[in-house]
Amino acid sequence: MIYFMKTNSDIDKKYLLKVKDLDDKDKPREKLATFGPSSLTSPELLAIIFGAGTTKEEVLSMSARIMKEYGEKSIISQIDPKIVQKEFDIPLNKACQVVACFELGRRFFKEKKNGLVTVRGAKQVFEYLKDMGKLQKEYFRGIYLDSRYRIIHDEVISIGSLTSNIVHPREVFKPAIEHSATALIVAHNHPSGDPKPSPADIEMTEQLVKVGKILNIELLDHVIIAGNKFSSIPAEYE
Repeated sequence: MIYFMKTNSDIDKKYLLKVKDLDDKDKPREKLATFGPSSLTSPELLAIIFGAGTTKEEVLSMSARIMKEYGEKSIISQIDPKIVQKEFDIPLNKACQVVACFELGRRFFKEKKNGLVTVRGAKQVFEYLKDMGKLQKEYFRGIYLDSRYRIIHDEVISIGSLTSNIVHPREVFKPAIEHSATALIVAHNHPSGDPKPSPADIEMTEQLVKVGKILNIELLDHVIIAGNKFSSIPAEYE
């Protein structure tokens, strides 16, 4: 289903329309073929990847929901289809389609070093990941850097409350070893809107710093994002 939004006395009214009921020129595939990919919204592009919806959810409705609830960078960075299946509430075959699609993109552009993003401080991390401030669940992300502090890999490590049971150092440093990273930055969001680190946040950071020193992979920062605000744990507590 696709949503058409109207505002009346600060109340949004949603009108639902199935893809088959759209004019041909407004259907995602036809728009892509006629006008090119730039003419489509992100949910429309994701709907083309899915191909069809499920018995309980129409494809455009499903795509719009996923984009709204999880954010574009979180979708792009997730590499485990089983997590995508569980968290996005979609069938495993569709989760595999999403992961495969973005993995292709990563591989095609992996060698374009000049296009890599450089991050050196918490503010740059926030600018790179600020869409996390809108997420309704807590995401823990790893940003992996080369010797020039350029991002060579970005991965969602876990979804859920930040505890040592959910975020284990081996899950954080495994991608660093696989991608030959020399440093990393971790980040997570606080859906509460308060960027202040919790005791668990600080404990986790201290543990990761110790493991990083053993592996000779430096943890540069742990950034907490909440709405349009952020804080940095290593700068304050290390």
